[in-house]
Amino acid sequence: MKAINAIRMGGVDVLPLVEGGKGVAVSTGASCGEWAGAGGVGTFSGVNADSYDAEGNVIRQVYSGRTRVARHEELVAYGISGGITQAREAYERANGQGRIHMNVLWEMGGAERILRGVLEGARGLINGITCGAGMPYKLAEISREFNVFYYPIVSSGRAFTALWKRSYSKVSELLGGVVYEDPWLAGGHNGLSNSEDPNKPEAPYERVLKLRQQMRQFGLGDVPIIMAGGVWWLEEWEDWIDNPELGPIAFQFGTRPLVTQESPIGDAWKQKLLTLQPGDVLLQPFSPTGFYSSAVRNDFLRDLEARNERQVAISPEPVGEHTAEYGVGPRKRLVWLAPGDLERVHNWEAAGFTEALRTPDNTLVFVTPENAREILKDQTDCMGCLSHCRFSNWTQHGPDYTNGKKADPRSFCIQKTLQDIAHGGPIDHNLMFAGHNAYRFGQDPFYSNGFIPSVKQLVERIMTGR
Repeated sequence: MKAINAIRMGGVDVLPLVEGGKGVAVSTGASCGEWAGAGGVGTFSGVNADSYDAEGNVIRQVYSGRTRVARHEELVAYGISGGITQAREAYERANGQGRIHMNVLWEMGGAERILRGVLEGARGLINGITCGAGMPYKLAEISREFNVFYYPIVSSGRAFTALWKRSYSKVSELLGGVVYEDPWLAGGHNGLSNSEDPNKPEAPYERVLKLRQQMRQFGLGDVPIIMAGGVWWLEEWEDWIDNPELGPIAFQFGTRPLVTQESPIGDAWKQKLLTLQPGDVLLQPFSPTGFYSSAVRNDFLRDLEARNERQVAISPEPVGEHTAEYGVGPRKRLVWLAPGDLERVHNWEAAGFTEALRTPDNTLVFVTPENAREILKDQTDCMGCLSHCRFSNWTQHGPDYTNGKKADPRSFCIQKTLQDIAHGGPIDHNLMFAGHNAYRFGQDPFYSNGFIPSVKQLVERIMTGR
């Protein structure tokens, strides 16, 4: 095993080990500060970050605004306060070691306002900003304003080229690194393009090499690339270390810090990760963001899969094969289905899925009355946690703050479920993000007998390469 040496990143020498950001109260200042204190790059999440009361208890994010816009303002205020809180804790725990990064998603609601608010309120505490989920062209401009390094998250050289030409070339001195997030291996939301098949993963080496070749054309041969997704034992990546073809490489760990003593997630979640099997993590298309995302295939995802299968195409008038009448809703508004689909509908209704909900794509999905009430309530309670949400049809841009389409019942309220699981909610009935290598917790002798390490112990173990 090659020696794992420090690399130059963000103006200092650090271990090439980066903690991946996990949003909605999961990557906290506690874990971030300990990771940085061990000499690496710690990351806290700026997505719905927690604040605490005087006794150190989490202040749950409760919304009282009567309109979506009013609740969105509350969300932004919560985000700024929570981000500052987590930055302060990370800074205190790091004791001047390593680097402290804040992770934001450009497509989260109020992203620019929250990012600016946290950077203003935590001046001097944050060394870098990692940002993905969309095309964050303004990231460089904001970083220059606050004199922090920035780390765009991309899944291809093509995406980075677009960012560089439009914006980043103007603030090249603060580009601390580029995160390559593998769209088939990383947990959370993934950047699969329309030309890439979710069922046909591509080897990361060639994709990262293309990214490096593109960066060299821009004079960025010495800017680190951070490999994110699928990294477990560094001995498996030995040919990447000190490889002149790839240039300086660091490795990001997103899922593994979940199972540490400083991780805020509940014991049930940690124990579930320790018992996963190959294939238990699903790359699925149900997110209200429109991106694919990787999560544990639990009852929550199985329900979404089944809901999407209970779906039929409709026509507002009889045309082609749509010759069978069907009445939708209490008023029985007529639509037309294919006769075979009508038979399927009758079978679903007999099984209790009696409520037909319209989608933006001229289809109906069938759910139980209880599910229908929950879906409609979640859509009504929307607080604009995304810049655009297909589940609730919210968009944070006026004049009417909707995307012009019907709200889509085939998706779900992501803020509700992630807040719930992050604060002790049931793990089988909430979205549980994880990388595709999470099953390796159960195969790694480091975790034998249910051992849960501290962050410091985890970093030390990773540094052995094994």
